[in-house]
Parts: sequence; structure tokens; C-alpha cells
Amino acid sequence: MMAAAWRHKRVAASQPGFLPLKSNLGGDSSNVKRRKRVNKNKKKSWNKFSDIQDVEEFLEDVRLQERTTGGLIAEKTDDSLFFVDTGDKDEKDKDAQPETTVKKGKHSKPLRIDLILQPDSHIPAPKNVLAFQQPNAKKQRRTSDRAAKLASMGILPRREKLLQLRRAAAASGVSAKKRAVANNNPDRTFYDLWTAETAPETADPYYLEQTKKKLVKRPDRLNEKPSVLPAIEVIAPGGSYNPDFFSHQDLLRKAHEVEVKKIKAEEKLARQLAVNEDVATEETTFKEQVEGLIEEEEIEPEEPEGDTEGTVTGPTATQEKKTEKQRKKEKAKRIKELQRKAERQVIDKRQQLFQLRSISADLKKQEQRTKMRQAQRKAQQEAQKSMPRRLGKLKFQDPDLDVQLSNELAGSLRSLKPEGSILKDRFLSLQKRNIIEPRDRAKFKRKYKLKFSEKRAFREIQ
Repeated sequence: MMAAAWRHKRVAASQPGFLPLKSNLGGDSSNVKRRKRVNKNKKKSWNKFSDIQDVEEFLEDVRLQERTTGGLIAEKTDDSLFFVDTGDKDEKDKDAQPETTVKKGKHSKPLRIDLILQPDSHIPAPKNVLAFQQPNAKKQRRTSDRAAKLASMGILPRREKLLQLRRAAAASGVSAKKRAVANNNPDRTFYDLWTAETAPETADPYYLEQTKKKLVKRPDRLNEKPSVLPAIEVIAPGGSYNPDFFSHQDLLRKAHEVEVKKIKAEEKLARQLAVNEDVATEETTFKEQVEGLIEEEEIEPEEPEGDTEGTVTGPTATQEKKTEKQRKKEKAKRIKELQRKAERQVIDKRQQLFQLRSISADLKKQEQRTKMRQAQRKAQQEAQKSMPRRLGKLKFQDPDLDVQLSNELAGSLRSLKPEGSILKDRFLSLQKRNIIEPRDRAKFKRKYKLKFSEKRAFREIQ
């Protein structure tokens, strides 16, 4: 910028209309010293013998004109440099002054101190950059741009939404006095504590929301039960203290099936873990004894019969070069094969027109198959709702059926023996209904071993 301004001033000074403020700019030609002819191909010689006095005087004159007139005099207009003196200035000042003002002297001049303090330069003061800076201006600009972008998309901040809701409530005509009823008002609605219905919210919704008194909406997934099984399952009729014969036999049959499944599972596991122990025979024993003593004879590969001269096989075989006739024949064969495939496709497309009935029948069968699979999948999902899921590393196992044999049945409640545990049943019910994960009883492990000691009284008895 400085170089451009300096160049502009030099150009302006070189024009014939440039008026220097100092009259002795450049001096007389008689006082100008004759320049020495010096070789200035080096920096040291250039700095020593270069005369830039005329450039300095020119720049000083330009700066003086900028301070006194605010720019170059050659660029100023005549109206800004000259004015017409009509001599009526004093009379105009007298007419402009009000009658109440009184002149202190003939000539009212400003004080010397005021003249000194007045600026004598017409160059405007440099702009104070620090006065225009704001803290966090970049962050505030990003925030405002983001808010404007969201507003253009129709997304308003929470404060703006609440303000709009309050304005809408105020515009509806419902006053705050009607919304909030005093407790000592006899006309207020009666609230029954024991009714199932909840009391209506009479407070301001904005007040309830700000004071956190309004309950948060419960998600719908939390209202779903983890299992469709009842909390308390009723035992089978055969488990009564005085059951019917057929119901008791049915319960015995179910218990028998459970035991059979357990026995089969144990047998299967035993078969899988069993070691295949073969019985040693005399032949196997003899082979083990002579192992490594007899050297096996090397069997040489038999050569193929017939004359194999002239045939070369293996990776070193070279492929014979095809002749031009063979290439043309293969090309014609490929073209014929492509034409045959194209004709076959056209025939198949035409043939499909006559297969519309069979195609529609296939589509109907496919739709029926799809509907059947969907029904099966839905039934399977419904069945899984009543089954315990895998919530932890352990799998839920159904407890043993509490069943008594025919000779163990009691005829009355007085002779009935208590069995089972209510607490254990409730714990297993929670696991079966997928409320808690299946778990085992924690194993008790002693930190220190027990120490046995014989007392003196015990020793005396011995």
C-alpha cells in the first residue's frame, strides 16, 4: 500500500499541474552540485553515492500538503481553495446574534491555549481497532448463524417455543386467576383422595414444567410386561392333599416324563464323553512288537505300457500354434453359438406368453407359503413370550414337580407334611417371568481353616 501511494504521488508530481507548497523545492540550478560518475554495481557504492535529497524533499512537501489541506493542492477544486469576500460578514454576524447576547470586546478571539489544543492536521486519525473488538465475537457469530439456520428449517429453541405457548395461552383468554384457584376458595372443586381418578391439574403448565412438578412421560416400552405368565401359578389338581385318581395319575405321568428326559440326557452325555477302548488281539499285539524291525521294500512305480514317444506332458509342454483356418473355424463356431442362444431367448420369451396361468398359480402358491410362514413365525413369537429368556450366563431350569406317590397321600390336613418353600417359589417365579436373571446360590468359602483343640476336661475323661 505504501509503495502504491508513493508511486501515485510521484506520478502526480510529475504532471505539469502539480503545485509544490515550498517555493524553493529543488533550489537554484547554480547551487546544485555536479554529480560524480561512480560505478553503483555494488550495494555499498549505491548507498554511499546515491543522492535521494530530491525525493525526501518531495515526500516532505506532499506530507505537508496533506496535513494543511487534507490532500494535494493540485487535486483540490477552486471552491475549496478560494472564496469571495463581499465585506458583509460583520453585518451578517450582527443580524445572526440575538439581542440578549452582549459582546465583551471589539474583537472576540479564542484563547491562545485553545488554539494550541486545536488539531493542525487535516489527516484523519487512525482507526482504533481495539475499540471495535468484542469478546467471543467469533463464537457469538457462529451461534447466531446456527440459530438462523435452524429457524429457516423450522426448528426453534426451547425458550422460543415456551414463549409462543405462553402467548397462545394468553391470546386464548384464559387468565391466570381462573387457572390458579386459591385453597381457601369455597367454589373450588372437591378432591376425593380415595377415588381412582387423578385430580385435574389446575396450576399453570409453564409453572409445573419449570418447577419440575409435572411428571415425565413414561415410555411405552416400560409399560409392557416382560412375560405373559401370571405372577402366581396355580398348581395342578393332582398336587392336592386329597386329589382325584385320574388327576393324580396325570401328574405322576408328567413327573415320569421329566425323569425320563433327565436320564436320556445323562446317557447321551456319557456316550459323548466315553473313551473308545478297543480290546487287543494277538494280531495287533504282534504288530506292535515287530514295529520298526522289518524294513519296508520300496515299491518302484510301474511304467505305463505302450509307446509314449512323441507325447509331451506336464508344464514344460508347449502349445502348438493354430492356423488361420482353425481360428476362422472357431470364430464361426462362437458366432453360431451366440446366434443360437439369442434365438433361444426369443423363443423362451414368446413361450412365456402361454404360461401366464401357470405363473399366476405359482405366485398364488408362493403367497400362501409366505402367509403360512408369517403365521408360524407369529405363533412362535407368541409362544416365546411365555418362555424364560436368556438374561445371564446361566439358563433357567424348571424346578422339580412336587408330587407324592399313592402311598404317601395324606387323608387330612392334620397328617400332611409341609414341603417346599414359599420364598424359593417366589424367587423362581421372578426368574421365570424374566424380571431377574437366573442365578445360583453363592458358595461359602472360609478364609481361614478351622482349628480343632481338645479341652482339658475332655482329656481327663479319656
